[in-house]
Amino acid sequence: MSSKALPSRNEDFSEWYNQLVIRSQLADYAPVRGCMVVRPYGWALWENITAYLDAAFKKTGHVNAAFPTLIPLSFFEKEKEHVEGFSPQLAVVTHGGGEELEEKLAVRPTSETMIGYMYSKWINSWRDLPLLIVQWGSVLRWELRTKLFLRTAEFYWHEGHTAHATAEEAQAEMLSILDIYEKFSLEEAAIPVIKGRKSDSERFPGAQITTSIEAMMWDRRALQAGTSHYFGPNFAKAFDIQFLDKNNILQYCETTSWAISSRMIGAIIMVHGDDQGLVLPPRLAPIQAVIVPIFKSDAEQVAVMSVADRIFGELKAAGIRVKLDDRDNMSPGFKFNDWEMRGVPVRIEIGPKDVEKEVAALARRDRLGKEGKSFVAQTDLVPAVAQLLQDIQSNLLQRATEYRDAHIHEPATYDELKQIVTDGWAYAWWCGRAECEAAIKEETRATTRCIPPNQPDELGSCIYCGQPATERVYLARAY
Repeated sequence: MSSKALPSRNEDFSEWYNQLVIRSQLADYAPVRGCMVVRPYGWALWENITAYLDAAFKKTGHVNAAFPTLIPLSFFEKEKEHVEGFSPQLAVVTHGGGEELEEKLAVRPTSETMIGYMYSKWINSWRDLPLLIVQWGSVLRWELRTKLFLRTAEFYWHEGHTAHATAEEAQAEMLSILDIYEKFSLEEAAIPVIKGRKSDSERFPGAQITTSIEAMMWDRRALQAGTSHYFGPNFAKAFDIQFLDKNNILQYCETTSWAISSRMIGAIIMVHGDDQGLVLPPRLAPIQAVIVPIFKSDAEQVAVMSVADRIFGELKAAGIRVKLDDRDNMSPGFKFNDWEMRGVPVRIEIGPKDVEKEVAALARRDRLGKEGKSFVAQTDLVPAVAQLLQDIQSNLLQRATEYRDAHIHEPATYDELKQIVTDGWAYAWWCGRAECEAAIKEETRATTRCIPPNQPDELGSCIYCGQPATERVYLARAY
């Protein structure tokens, strides 16, 4: 790890982010343009994210499967809106085994087409429904501008694909998944998200309804952190996914798809990180507590390491993800900075005086300096660390929520909106016309993020054209 300080978030947020991802050992640049290598520390964080989501999906009856990475290019021509949305991002394989392929193959940008084809083979009767499948893996989209975790050519995700007998069932599925995403964001990632419906122009290609969770980053820009889509019968008609209903009448299925990707790691970095490095929410942190022994002489080392080893075992037995930093070529100060950079929630310091007094020093990552430091009896250390992890988790969510709410404003005029979105989010009336939405985007670089389900009872006036409006929408500049 470099001893040089990170750039300040205030001075250069983008460079702060780029350097932090590398220096905290989450990821590195791959030799392929726009791709990344996720390092073990970053992958452990991703595994904690996926473990929660995988368990949540299985509780609701979803099962995992795997589909090919290569998809016949002709599949993308069956659903017009879908192919128009993805054609600029497709990577296409034209040769294999030293010969030109009879049919070109697209490297999977998303799996609606492949899974739609397979569902048409598997679904015949209403008894086969609902079909609830999740795939875990990576996809490839040929992005022109990339940023580690936030937007890379290849990225990691799950993609859920479900087929249902009725529109009501499919839309209920879409919303139930959005609720899972919201719960994950709040309880695990400590990120306060706003969920709602996307505008028609922001819909996923081929979807009838797209819903999302939207998060505010520290630089006040928005990040779409997860999406859940209702396709209606669009893909079913394109791929002939039909079933005989209970009245023996042939019907098209109603389908959905949904995903959270590895960009969630980028969200965690940008919501919670500070000028010292990462600040990871304890429930997702690969390492929840790190023990740093402090000694100068061989005699001190024996005494300190004996206590450190015992405490390590006790914490591990209690289910806390703990690491003992016994590197002998690094000073304690270097180790402190290293683990602060990597965002470990709790640091446990044990020196000769702590051994004598039978205490340990606890330093919490979300509050640096004296405010975040305390001394605890070694006999009370396990419950103290467990409680501290809960406190840090709660504090991160509270801090992020207060920050978000302080930067969301309700403009009374369009001029106010233009000023607000330079450094925050606007919550404004919108008539729903695409022309107003496009004009706002052109003039302010702000996009509609989502239309929340709970809307005011009264009517308003569109912030742009002044015409009657029935809904309010969040608008912000976004990643």
